[in-house]
Order: sequence, then C-alpha cells, then structure tokens
Amino acid sequence: MSDRVAPNNLEAFWMPFTANRQFKKAPRMFASAKDMYYKTVDGRTVLDGTAGLWCVNAGHCRPKITEAIRAQAGELDYAPAFQLGHPKAFELANRLVDLAPEGMGHVFYTNSGSESVDTALKIALAYHRANGQGERFRLIGRERAYHGINFGGTSVGGIVSNRKMFGTLLTGVDHIPHTHLPEKNAFTKGQPDHGADLADTLERIVALHDPSTVAAVIVEPVAGSTGVLIPPKGYLQRLREICDKHGILLIFDEVITGFGRIGAPFAAEYFGVTPDIMTTAKGLTNGVIPMGAVFVKDEIHDAFMNGPEHMIEFMHGYTYSGNPIASAAGLATLETYQDEGLLTRAKELSPYWEEQLHSLKDCPHVIDIRNLGLIGAIELEPIAGEPTKRAFSAFLKAYEDGLLIRTTGDIIALSPPLIISKAEIDELFDKLRKVLMSNI
Repeated sequence: MSDRVAPNNLEAFWMPFTANRQFKKAPRMFASAKDMYYKTVDGRTVLDGTAGLWCVNAGHCRPKITEAIRAQAGELDYAPAFQLGHPKAFELANRLVDLAPEGMGHVFYTNSGSESVDTALKIALAYHRANGQGERFRLIGRERAYHGINFGGTSVGGIVSNRKMFGTLLTGVDHIPHTHLPEKNAFTKGQPDHGADLADTLERIVALHDPSTVAAVIVEPVAGSTGVLIPPKGYLQRLREICDKHGILLIFDEVITGFGRIGAPFAAEYFGVTPDIMTTAKGLTNGVIPMGAVFVKDEIHDAFMNGPEHMIEFMHGYTYSGNPIASAAGLATLETYQDEGLLTRAKELSPYWEEQLHSLKDCPHVIDIRNLGLIGAIELEPIAGEPTKRAFSAFLKAYEDGLLIRTTGDIIALSPPLIISKAEIDELFDKLRKVLMSNI
C-alpha cells in the first residue's frame, strides 16, 4: 500500500465547502459526540452551537435513534423503492403528513436538501404540464437564497460565490430581491417591521415574463445559509397572494426551518402561510442518516394520478428514496421529538435566547444582530480589503475555546440543538462574548 492512501493521510479527501489547504495544515477533528457536545480527537469538549450543520435538532447520539438504526440494519438493510416497498417508508410518510400543514398529504423521499429542492422544481414543472400548461417553465428564486448545490438549486439560489464557477446553469430562471435592510431593520428582535413591500417586486418580474410562463416561486421562509435573514412582517403572506393570483406554485424550502427550528413543526405553520410544495431534510433524521422529503398538496399529487394504472406517473426518483435504515431513523427521530416536546421547544426558549443573543450588541465590530426561534445571527464589520476574514478568525478562536459556530461571509450563524438548556445558552454566549472581545 502506498503512503498516499495510508491511514490518517488527509490529502485524498477533497472536503466540501472547506478551505482545504488551511484545514489540512491544522485539522479540526471530532472523535465523538453526546447530547450538546462534541469531543475532539485530543480530548477537548466543544459545545455545539450549530446543531452540526443545522440538522442535529435532538442532540447527538440519542439512544432511541441509535437503537432504531442498529435494529433495522440487522433486519432489512436495503430494499428498492422502484416498483417495490417496505413498511417503514409508508409508516414514516404517514407520520410526516400528520405533522404537515393541512392539505399536504403526500411526501416524495430524497436523500438531501439539495435533492429535495431539485425534486420540488421538477414536480412543479411536471404538474403544470400534467394540467395542460406546459408553457409554464420559468422558475423564480431570490437573491441571497441557498437551495442546495445541485443544478436546479444552484440556479434558483442567489449566493454569488456558489454560482459564479458554473456557467449559465438553468435557463428561464429569475430572482426577486432579498429582504435584508440593515439601514431600517438593524438589531431587530424577531420579524422586522420594514420590507414586506419587497414581495411586490414579484409582480414586476411576473409581468416582465408573462404570468402564464411562470411555474413556481421558491423561497426559504427564513434564509439560513446566507446569514439568517428573517422575513419582514407580512412578506410571506404577500408572496402567497401574488402566486395565487397568477396560478404560480409557491415552494417553501424548509430544509433548515423544518422540524422545530423556529418553534413549530414547520415555518409554514409558524407564519400561517401554506405553500404548495415544501422541501425538507436535515432534521428529518436528526442528521444521522441522509434523507429528505418533499411535501406536496393533495391536488398536485392527484394531477399525476391519471392514465393507465400500470404506467409510471412521475419519472423521477433515487436509488435510496425511502431507504429502510433512513426510514427507521426518521421514525425514531419523530418519536424523540414528540417524547421531549422538541418541535415547539424553541418557542419556549426563544425569549431567553433572544435576550442573551442581543446582549452582544456592545461587542466590537458587531453591526447587526437578528433572531427567530432558536436561530441567531451576528453580523460583523468586515476587515477592509479582507472580506470574511473577521468571521473566520472568530470561528477558529471559538473552536479553540470550546464552541462550534457557523460563519458565512462576515456573519456568525447560530442554531443549537433544540435540547439546549438555559445554562448551556449562557455558556454559549459567555464563550462567544470572549471571542468577540478578543482581537479578531
């Protein structure tokens, strides 16, 4: 065996969304995890301030989930989902639609948020064709949006650094403006007062292209990976009205907000706005096994259920759609959420979380703080000529001081497991204050 593939050689793994050269000079390695904490390979404890990557909502290595995976792997490890099935995939689907907004009675399984988004876009396009409106081919995203990294999601996404290397992407895509208005909404607690009128730009874009050509609009109810942008009051309601007016499907990307992150099972329920299609992943299996699910309204599903019964209605799917082990993990995750009241716990903790988060307003270089549920963002003044460096320096120092945070640009994003206690909230913000007060 060559040295090139020897154990502990870091070179072979081309890491995702990582400064590979920097990391491999000074690796940050986790060895284990339990509840709210990671353990590093050198034995240090790190408080998880980000639920892994917005996904470990119930905390780490929870017994019910671990045991469900172990048992399922020994009983049925894999079963095809094409023309065949297994009971747990159907059981999980029933449990999921019980949580969903009324009228969203069907789910289509994927393996990630990125796959959920591309699946949702394909469902939207195919739905209009099934209804005799195949001329509806345009997709509308939003500036600063993150919808995963597949071609469809990158196309409707609006983060420039994620798009610029990949050419023209999908055609027939346009974007409405983002809702970040720091000059009016800086340091807002909860939903901002200003910016609902930005939804009206959708009317202008729809008019430009002709409403009869627009298939769907996709937005994150709370934009997460771009740095936590909270929707202004009335904004999502206005998008719903415009889509209804023009026969356009509204897609909510709930990969981050789904499964309790802002204090309700889904943001659709929290905001009182029901989309036509809803994408999920991450918290569906507590981040343990890759899995996603796309929820659709009954009338969308039913539009495909025509023609000869032996014919495939929707030519789409994945080898691992509804994987048995993932399904078992999903069921155990939902049971854990229910047993511990985690799908609404963020609502109970959010006032304390908000108070502690906004207490950092006096720290150096802090130019904005925003929050909703158990999500928070601290925007830092960039270092002149070195964008992203200040936040990345904070990330490195926080890790050394025993705290995991997430950064995007010069924004620190926080989204701890929903099991976090008030004492652990105090620990998180005490550590973060020390980081921000240091010379970053």
